[in-house]
Amino acid sequence: MIDPKKIAGEKAAEYVKSGMKVGLGTGSTASFMIHRLGQMVKEGLDIKCFPTSRESEELARSLQIPLLKENEVTRLDITIDGADEFDPAKNLIKGGGGALLREKMVAIITDHYVVVADESKQVEQLGAFTVPVEVVPFAWQLTARHIQDLDAETSIRESDKGFYRTDNNNYVLDSDFGAILDAAELERVLNQIPGVVANGLFVQIADEIICAGADGEVRVFT
Repeated sequence: MIDPKKIAGEKAAEYVKSGMKVGLGTGSTASFMIHRLGQMVKEGLDIKCFPTSRESEELARSLQIPLLKENEVTRLDITIDGADEFDPAKNLIKGGGGALLREKMVAIITDHYVVVADESKQVEQLGAFTVPVEVVPFAWQLTARHIQDLDAETSIRESDKGFYRTDNNNYVLDSDFGAILDAAELERVLNQIPGVVANGLFVQIADEIICAGADGEVRVFT
């Protein structure tokens, strides 16, 4: 059975060459890329990587992929990460896996940012997937009200242990804005709300999107 996520992830791994510093994304599609990089490292690929989440870090370590320490990172040659939605302008909604802050921090220090996705993530307009907003726990209800004032419905993300906590110990408010007409403006407004740490809108960041279909066909948007 064809798995488009596996196809997209493994295709993206082909972009990685010896000598590169590589950002490792988070999520199911990115995990296929990390597994493939683990095989390539065993075959002699010389790289150093920087993960965007504890989950990706643990996977990379289990595959014996060399990792950079936080204080060793100033610039990355390439980052490969997944997305929850992407539009024709290559704008993204990310953060379904809860790593949005670290993913955005890694994205902006990357020379070539590659997104891997299956065709179900391609949309004409962002907004079918709710926008994750990472917020500080202190008075998070106030932050939620500010977001709701932007005509959004919000729900705090939960886990089996209570409120979901990001790797940075923050909460996530999944926020439904409906169809997003101006992603750049919404990203700007969200970032100005006190209590917001990061939001899942990635505007004009992706350089390339590798999208695989259920039939195994791969399309590359540049």
